[in-house]
Amino acid sequence: MLYDITQPLFSCEVFPGDPAPERIVMQQMEQGSLYNLTALKLCAHNGTHVDAPRHFIRDGKGIDEIPLEKFIGPCYVIPHEGDVSAADAQAMLTKARAAHPGAEKRLLIAGKAVVTEEAARVFAEAGCWLVGNESQTVGPEDAPMAVHLILLRA
Repeated sequence: MLYDITQPLFSCEVFPGDPAPERIVMQQMEQGSLYNLTALKLCAHNGTHVDAPRHFIRDGKGIDEIPLEKFIGPCYVIPHEGDVSAADAQAMLTKARAAHPGAEKRLLIAGKAVVTEEAARVFAEAGCWLVGNESQTVGPEDAPMAVHLILLRA
């Protein structure tokens, strides 16, 4: 079974300082054009997205260099509010492994959760391929770099 977790492009929250997505109508049949044509203007960091290593690592891999199997397959969705501690991260991994073999490779954290540096280290050491959350950044909004670096280097 597949679950679509995509956020709506034009109504989702935008990271502070990032531009909001725009829909630009280029051609309209209603106004005499032969066809309809729409252009999109948006930041790659908007809505449902994946941060590739290059997001924080100068010579890191781009999103086009990451195999799709890292994103498609068994995953575990766990609700959590607030900071994710190292103990929380370990518990999430344990629950994911018990739920489905391989689900611990892809974790989706539902709720307003912030992954701490300690939790990021637990996920990285466990070999997680994907750690997703509903917040605009995986780490603290005021200092996201450390958490990103830990996860993206892994």
